[in-house]
Amino acid sequence: MDILRTPDERFANLPGYDFTPHYVEINGLRVHYIDEGPEDADPVLLLHGEPSWSYLYRKMIPILTAAGYRAVAPDLVGFGRSDKPARRASYSYQRHVEWMRTIMRALNLWNITLVCQDWGGLIGLRLATEHEWRFARIIAANTFLPTGDTPPGAAFLRWQRYSQETPVFHPGGIVKGATVTELSPEVIAAYDAPFPDERYLAGAREFPLLVPTTPDDAASEPNRQAWEVLKQWKKPFLTAFSDSDPVTRGCDTIFQSLVPGAQGMPHTTITGAGHFLQEDKGQEFAHLIVDFMATT
Repeated sequence: MDILRTPDERFANLPGYDFTPHYVEINGLRVHYIDEGPEDADPVLLLHGEPSWSYLYRKMIPILTAAGYRAVAPDLVGFGRSDKPARRASYSYQRHVEWMRTIMRALNLWNITLVCQDWGGLIGLRLATEHEWRFARIIAANTFLPTGDTPPGAAFLRWQRYSQETPVFHPGGIVKGATVTELSPEVIAAYDAPFPDERYLAGAREFPLLVPTTPDDAASEPNRQAWEVLKQWKKPFLTAFSDSDPVTRGCDTIFQSLVPGAQGMPHTTITGAGHFLQEDKGQEFAHLIVDFMATT
């Protein structure tokens, strides 16, 4: 596997991001994660999506640790400070699940509160349903678990087409376009930091094609099996979607209607936030998580 590693200097002096880097080696890949707060505290597993990285959670981690929790935020392989296989064929949905499964086991995480957004849900919900005994609760934000049995929405298809056709794939610009608040040039540059040039973008380019959009997709059956577990899931399950995300709009009500653990929970629509609600309303989202953990 041809592997690229973003130079460390690309991550120097990023605004609001001064966390100590940690790494796990997985079959020759170096995978980065943030690990803040007491090691013996209940962990909050923060999974990002496309094309962001753990920088997305920088506003939330201090609030979670101040409340006494352990905040663990990995960079998915191909993103952030994690290594980046250079060939798009090196990426698959299942491999992403396996990479994050290895992180979970390597850190010996138990009694996990999963916080997942975008691809963080596609991966994290698989982990939770395949290792139910390790997880205490789930908070889903602007995400879903598609099986390909229903056609994808128009907004996702536009994004999928753009991701393949655009000659310049600009992660910082994509994050900017999917937030409500104005991002500074320095923050936009921080989202670009993991990707010095097009060679580093194989994972980001491939991700949209890995979402199951037909019933015979390689990930369709594993995701169907995950849904069968979710339909029996009685542990606390909270949705915290934003009011301005066309891609995942309405998916929160599906979780609420199908997951038993979602019944009677204080589901929230976060106002004034786009797809990347951690960027728009990170502090509000973090306090919501703390309150939910304290009351469940």
